[in-house]
Amino acid sequence: MKYLVWISRIFVGILFIISGLIKLNDPVGFSFKLEEYFSQGVLDLPFLMPMALGISIFVVIVEVLLGVLLLIGFKPKFTVWSLLLMIVFFTFLTFYSAYFNKVTDCGCFGDAVKLTPWESFTKDIVLLVLILVLYFGRKYIEPLFTSKINWAIAGVATIVCILFANHVLNHLPSVDFRPYKIGANIQQGMSVPENAPKAIYEYAWRFKMNGDEKIVVTNGEYPKIDGEFIDVETTEIQKGYEPPIHDFTIEREGQDMASEILEEDNLVMVIAYDLAKSNNDFFSEVATVTSKAKEKGYTVVGMSASNNEQATALKNKYNLDFDFYFTDETTLKTIVRSNPAILVLKKGTIIQKVHHNDLDQLNF
Repeated sequence: MKYLVWISRIFVGILFIISGLIKLNDPVGFSFKLEEYFSQGVLDLPFLMPMALGISIFVVIVEVLLGVLLLIGFKPKFTVWSLLLMIVFFTFLTFYSAYFNKVTDCGCFGDAVKLTPWESFTKDIVLLVLILVLYFGRKYIEPLFTSKINWAIAGVATIVCILFANHVLNHLPSVDFRPYKIGANIQQGMSVPENAPKAIYEYAWRFKMNGDEKIVVTNGEYPKIDGEFIDVETTEIQKGYEPPIHDFTIEREGQDMASEILEEDNLVMVIAYDLAKSNNDFFSEVATVTSKAKEKGYTVVGMSASNNEQATALKNKYNLDFDFYFTDETTLKTIVRSNPAILVLKKGTIIQKVHHNDLDQLNF
């Protein structure tokens, strides 16, 4: 039991720290995932949606600290009980998402590692078993250091987490795991290789024959059978290749102009997924920066999921010398965790990406 506790202690502690730090690197992205869980049709807790960012920061800091406390063996009873309550809740959440197909990605490891709902549930079951080992063998969890040193480690870990969270909130994630990171080419991210695996479907054809119903299963071809066709049920049995970027558009009056705009040698994108929620105080600086970019020969476009009336009002208020195009809100949230933000591209390749607090770092 002692050895099982040590193995579980190391595995669970390290996993919680890694998982927490990945999410702490991008708390805004994790808050979007929480909003998805809180929304109507999932957990039906819309009153929590405005608090999603605060909850996300609190949860990931606690996750990291519990991993640290477990590794150093500090406050074992409190630590193990907290881990048990947390994993029971997460296991319920991932099972609910998987069984009812509500949320397709739990966000357990942010954008670094994508898990299907059932993979997330399986991972939580394994963790639940390991944490139960820790619970029943908690008498074997002994502190590695003296009480003062343990308190110091816990305090330093808390301060570091808070400072790191503050940094990424006021700038951008320190490590970008998304397909829109600096150096990525959007056109290449949308392309599908010639030899990419294609989706495989199974078709269950239902016929009426001699007064009875008969089901014939094929992989696409219409069955050669004498009978009256009733209906067919299609099931995807193997997913095909999905490019990293598969939902990127730049629309104007219903026309997608992405392929044309992305061919620009020098392009500046002003990203604001929701103009009503944007930090409008920064648009005066955006106007100055984009005017400078246009003087140097850059093409400037705005991208938002807001309507034309909101875009026009913003342009007039801040004298913005560029037009806004429509792009899906989820896509814009994925591109950059700032509202507004600016990207600089060359032939579709992202050269610079800055938070609205860092507009002075742009180089044209």
